Amino acid sequence: MASILNPPPRTNAGLPRVDGPLKVSGVAMYTSDHNLPGMLYAVPVCATVANGAITSIDTSRTETMPGVKAIYQRNNIGKLFRTAPAQGFVGILDERRPPFEDDTIRYYGQYVAAVVASTYEQAVAAANAVKVTYRSDKPDVRDHLEPDDKHKVDSQRGDPDKAFAAANVKVDETYVTPVETHNPIELHSSVATWDGQNFTLYETSQAVVNHADVMAQMLGVPTENVRVISRFLGSGFGGKLWPWPHCMIAASAARNLNRPVKLVVTRDMMFQNVGHRPRTQQRVRLGATPDGKLVSVMHDSLNHTSILDDYSEGCSEATAYSYSTPNLRATSAIVRRNVGTPTSMRGPGAVPGLFALESAMDELAIKLNIDPVKLRLINEPQKDEGLNLPFSSRHMVECLNVGAEKFGWSRRTPQVGSMTKDGLTLGWGVAGCSWIAERMATEATVDLRDDGTARVSCATQDIGTGTYTVLSQIISEKTGIPHEKIEVVLGDSALPPGPISGGSWATASCIPAVLEAVEKAQHALFTIAGQSKVPGFAGKKPEEMAFTDGCVHGKDKSPESGVPFEQILTTANIRAASGSGKSEGTFHAPNRKFSTHSFGVQFAEVTWEPKTARLRVSRVVTVIDAGRILNPKPARNQIEGAVVMGVGMALFEETVYDSRSGAPINNNLADYIVATNADSPEIDVTFLDYPDKVLNPLGARGVGEIGLAGIAPAITSAVYHATGVRVRKLPVRIENLLSPPLRA
Repeated sequence: MASILNPPPRTNAGLPRVDGPLKVSGVAMYTSDHNLPGMLYAVPVCATVANGAITSIDTSRTETMPGVKAIYQRNNIGKLFRTAPAQGFVGILDERRPPFEDDTIRYYGQYVAAVVASTYEQAVAAANAVKVTYRSDKPDVRDHLEPDDKHKVDSQRGDPDKAFAAANVKVDETYVTPVETHNPIELHSSVATWDGQNFTLYETSQAVVNHADVMAQMLGVPTENVRVISRFLGSGFGGKLWPWPHCMIAASAARNLNRPVKLVVTRDMMFQNVGHRPRTQQRVRLGATPDGKLVSVMHDSLNHTSILDDYSEGCSEATAYSYSTPNLRATSAIVRRNVGTPTSMRGPGAVPGLFALESAMDELAIKLNIDPVKLRLINEPQKDEGLNLPFSSRHMVECLNVGAEKFGWSRRTPQVGSMTKDGLTLGWGVAGCSWIAERMATEATVDLRDDGTARVSCATQDIGTGTYTVLSQIISEKTGIPHEKIEVVLGDSALPPGPISGGSWATASCIPAVLEAVEKAQHALFTIAGQSKVPGFAGKKPEEMAFTDGCVHGKDKSPESGVPFEQILTTANIRAASGSGKSEGTFHAPNRKFSTHSFGVQFAEVTWEPKTARLRVSRVVTVIDAGRILNPKPARNQIEGAVVMGVGMALFEETVYDSRSGAPINNNLADYIVATNADSPEIDVTFLDYPDKVLNPLGARGVGEIGLAGIAPAITSAVYHATGVRVRKLPVRIENLLSPPLRA
């Protein structure tokens, strides 16, 4: 088990990450760091067509190459099953077809075979020697989207068509976001072992409990025979939430050969085989009165998906509750293309959806000649009108006012190109942001041990977001035990079941279970004390005792009179006082009384130099209402990272497919452009810090995704303010901005 001990001291900004020393010293073990005795290496063979079928696979040369142990394809990989329909958050995967299930090719890079050899270099050479012949047809990777099926209504109220037709002021525009590829620095990888009955799988996973369940189903073994370990993750952005075909290949090869097998996905495979944010095409229609009151909102979204799998981005996730209007309809549909199956990417649904909605709100503000901040204040809802429920906590008005003050919005002049600084044209833009706030069912165990340490364990995982640190904080604050004496154990499906590290739900989900586990562990300790011979405690009942600064004392006595808890355990010759906690999830809970979300506002400044065609995001002010902020330091890190990712979304990122082969053309970090330190703006982050006790006892909501929402539309609105060019298709390209017609 990973032991997270000896953290750096707390600062005013919050506790630094307790796992930091392990990472910077190289002690932290990531998945591909595992090198087991007798380990073999697997390398997949990828299809070089995107639409067709395998006619033959020639492995004659490969079979004689040095180190080759096996060559797997459809006829010899062994039986792999499909999964049953998911139950809640268990049994989920996006690409449902097992590897090598048939000879049909549906996307470029689809695995058609795999070679296992003694060394990685031997496996690569052997995989390159496999000759595959295809019957190939022209792939369909078109950008323009037309729905395959009828639009599904996601939310509706009133008569939006009639209200739009009668509206005094209208916006009717289509907005497009491209395919984005996750590209965490840590590649997807699997290290699989088989002992004749049980699998131990080291995985790059954001959800070890679900991963174990899926692998058990697909491998055809009981769930208790599969253990999944993911102690540290080099980020995932959602791409590592669910298992991908390479996981099944590694596990099957380990079982077939009775040897450990490592499979590391290459960077170009990351663009083909492990998901992406799908292309979206969204039509937004807004109708308003002359004074800016919305009378109709219609949001119709399309996204591409793969040939076999139904993946809906859910772009209207935030539409129904963002603004007050009596008439609204949000619909969605999918469009099949010869691409790998899409998956969740940081802020799925809300991030591309808010690009469309917030861009349309900016366009409406210009048509109305109303300040964009004022327009949002005019349409602030008093409740979630989509669910007809009150918000558990919503401080959007304060976000707008605080952000405007910090940004200096009152100095903005609305005319295009009217603001300059140091010879550069300035553009200012604003956009709202939001994200769902929910909990997953969670269990946790806390042990108070006779050596004066505490241990908290849960089968969630830390993907770099600070879960180790937050759980250490909770234990320390409830017991007074210093952080250097708290061990946090995560990332193992053998532990009490925990939440996924996705949806910004992990912290909110863990809090109730961990708090209950602490209370039960303390109760067990009090019971031990009452039965012990420790002076002052013998015969006392648990309800007569308290736990302060690591010591047990009578409730009627001062904490200074307390006895260290380890002394009580040592006297009783008991190793640990333990407690287990459990909390239910909130998804689809019956009789909901509140709508739970986080909210915020993004203000962006761009600078534009037309002579050199230089556009830069120079400044971002973000104000977030995400409940109680347990630790400002990692929380601010999350928002800052999301803002930089938003700069990439707005200005750089797009995966491009070759219309002839269906291959991702820019399938590397040289040609797929992401924001770097040089592109990062000055970032000012403010948290309002209103605890939301409806969600959990500490009032905390997640911040992992909300920081990305709203950044792209704030930037494109700022681009319009500076240049007069309205960019509705991301990313912003310099060629769109050359010699723009300035207009008010």
